[in-house]
Amino acid sequence: MLSAEAARLAAIEVLSPTLANQGGGPWPTLAGARIFDSRSAALNELDDRAGEDGYTPVVAVYSRQSRADTRGEAAEFDDTDASIEIEFVAELAVVVNDDGDPFVDAMAGDDPEARLVLAALCGQIRRTLLFAPEGDLFRDMIRGVRRIDWEPFAVPELGLRFQRTTMRLACLARDDVFSDAAGLPEPLRTLAARLPADSYAKARLDELGAHFAAIGRVALEDIRIAPAADAEFVSSTGDLR
Repeated sequence: MLSAEAARLAAIEVLSPTLANQGGGPWPTLAGARIFDSRSAALNELDDRAGEDGYTPVVAVYSRQSRADTRGEAAEFDDTDASIEIEFVAELAVVVNDDGDPFVDAMAGDDPEARLVLAALCGQIRRTLLFAPEGDLFRDMIRGVRRIDWEPFAVPELGLRFQRTTMRLACLARDDVFSDAAGLPEPLRTLAARLPADSYAKARLDELGAHFAAIGRVALEDIRIAPAADAEFVSSTGDLR
């Protein structure tokens, strides 16, 4: 659903504000600018100045399952209740070299202090999106949050625990609204109007809008009613003659 994409892009703008990326404002979370759209961090995106612990807080944002259910058997096809899931994978990323090419992974092992840093990062995401004034952009794309799940990443059978938490927001949402006009459907159109002109999310929406051409329809000239297919018309919205 496009409403899920709208919520995801809004969340990225809130957590990685265009103003902060341009050096004009603070970052709302410990991850700073490292808020990634539907992907994990790359090697060159980690902090070279990381402290002794060597980790870099990062967040990847994904849109997951979405659905739209009609409100009853007699409901019209566009009379729906929609729901979406937005997923935030927060981790303390490190460079791992396992007898091969280095790659980025979550810090492994138990570390009480690191765990508190990860918990703070997840708390900052939730507070910024759902309670802070700047989170209004995200909240405007949904109708409410029905459930929040936190899922740690571990393989307990092997005694492995990683500094990674997946936070999943199950949201009530507005269904997509389409029109015959070219350009973005709602709620993407509303989001695009609120975004900074040079923001990452606005650039993605401009690309998406190009895929929606105008729909051409044959104009309805009149409606005529007759008692039988070959009978005289008894009523019409146009001229009966």
